[in-house]
Amino acid sequence: MRKFLFLFALLLTMTGLQACTSDDPAPTLPPEQPSQPDQGGDNGNGGDNGDGDNATTDSTASRTLVVYYSFTNNVHTIVTDLLTQIDADVVRVEPAEEGIDYAANNYAAGSALIAAIRANPDDPASYPDIKTTVDNLDDYDRIIIGTPLWWSNMAAPMQSFLFKYGKELAGKQIGLIVSSSSSGISGVEGDAHRLVPEGRFMSKSLWIRSSQTSNCHSLIAQWLEDTGQQ
Repeated sequence: MRKFLFLFALLLTMTGLQACTSDDPAPTLPPEQPSQPDQGGDNGNGGDNGDGDNATTDSTASRTLVVYYSFTNNVHTIVTDLLTQIDADVVRVEPAEEGIDYAANNYAAGSALIAAIRANPDDPASYPDIKTTVDNLDDYDRIIIGTPLWWSNMAAPMQSFLFKYGKELAGKQIGLIVSSSSSGISGVEGDAHRLVPEGRFMSKSLWIRSSQTSNCHSLIAQWLEDTGQQ
C-alpha cells in the first residue's frame, strides 16, 4: 500500500511540473522563397539588395504594422527579431515581376530602377509594379518600414509601396529601419519623407549594417527604447 501511495504521489508531482512548462514560440514570418546570396552590400554600386515575398495582415492583432522588403534576407532577419520584441502585424513587399536577379551584371537591374525613380520621382510609371496590397491601413497608428539601401536610396520596391500608400500614412507614427553594408542612410530617410510627407517620423531611424545583422537584437531593443516604443 505504501508503495502504491508513493507512486501515486510521484505521478501527481510529474503532472504538475508538466503543467507549468511554457512553450510559447516566437512570432514567425511568412515562409521564405529561395533567396539570392548576400552580395556584400553597397560598395558604391548598391546596398543590401532586398528579396521579395508577400505577407498578409490581421487587422485585429495590433495597432502596429511592419512593412518590409528584402532581397538578401538581411532585412527579413531583422524583422524576424523585431517581431519577438513588439506586437505587430507584418507585410512583406513583393515585386510583381518574379525571379529578377538584381545582383546580375553588377546589379544592373536594381541600378536601372533607382535611376528611373530619380529621373521622374513624381511619375507613377517610374516605380516598379508590386503585388502587395493593404486595404486596412486605417487600423494602424504606427507603421515601421524595413528596407535595404540601394545606391544611397531606398530599395525600389519599397519606394513603390510608399508611393502607392504614402497619402494614407498621413498623421501616422512612422519608424524607419535601414540595412546597408557601409553607406549612410540619409538618402533613404529623404526618400521616406518625400514619399510620406505628412508622416510623423520617429526621432531617429535604426541603421543596421550588414555585418551586424546576425546580432541585431540588442540594436533593435535600444532603438525601441530610445524612440519610446517599449
